[in-house]
Amino acid sequence: MRHLFSTLIDEMTLGDGPLRSSLERAAWILSEDDTAGNDWCEQEGYPGYTSYASLDDLPERFPEFGALKKLLDKAAAKFAAALHWDMAGLALELDALWVNVLGEGGYHSGHIHPGSVISGTYYVCVPEGAGRIRFEDPRLAMMMAAPQLLDRAPEAARRFVYVTPAEGTCLMWESWLRHEVMPGASEEARISVSFNYAVRRK
Repeated sequence: MRHLFSTLIDEMTLGDGPLRSSLERAAWILSEDDTAGNDWCEQEGYPGYTSYASLDDLPERFPEFGALKKLLDKAAAKFAAALHWDMAGLALELDALWVNVLGEGGYHSGHIHPGSVISGTYYVCVPEGAGRIRFEDPRLAMMMAAPQLLDRAPEAARRFVYVTPAEGTCLMWESWLRHEVMPGASEEARISVSFNYAVRRK
């Protein structure tokens, strides 16, 4: 039996308590002051706040996002090595970084990140009952008449994998991997910082 075409998701601890606290404060400031972002969320029916469509310079605006970027750059380079990518003459570039604040019932429907190679999320606040992230087997549409899996099927064989993130951890995956945030049941906010890396020529 050979195990082929594996999908890697890197889960790591990044930063420390003071960094998380600083990022939480910055997230709340943004959610209150980012008029354009709040307008976009209202127009698009986003159930919370995100700076995705309004701010593209968070590492320059807030030193805590700059500190997070340095940690993410190192982690992304390590992930690229684990994927066995030939990076000769190429460099990873953080080309998007945004804040997400989701309250009770908040979710993010299934999606991918076109135009990027590595995507991920750093978890700032994850209260009990916060929405899990669900990853979808990219071969799902081609399984046609395959029977359902046994309940005891191992994680590597499952068609959907649910991950309960912990505060201070970061998840990274290849940007083509479809994922979604399940509805949360906590009255407290789930706060995260998501990001995309693209490949550029040196």
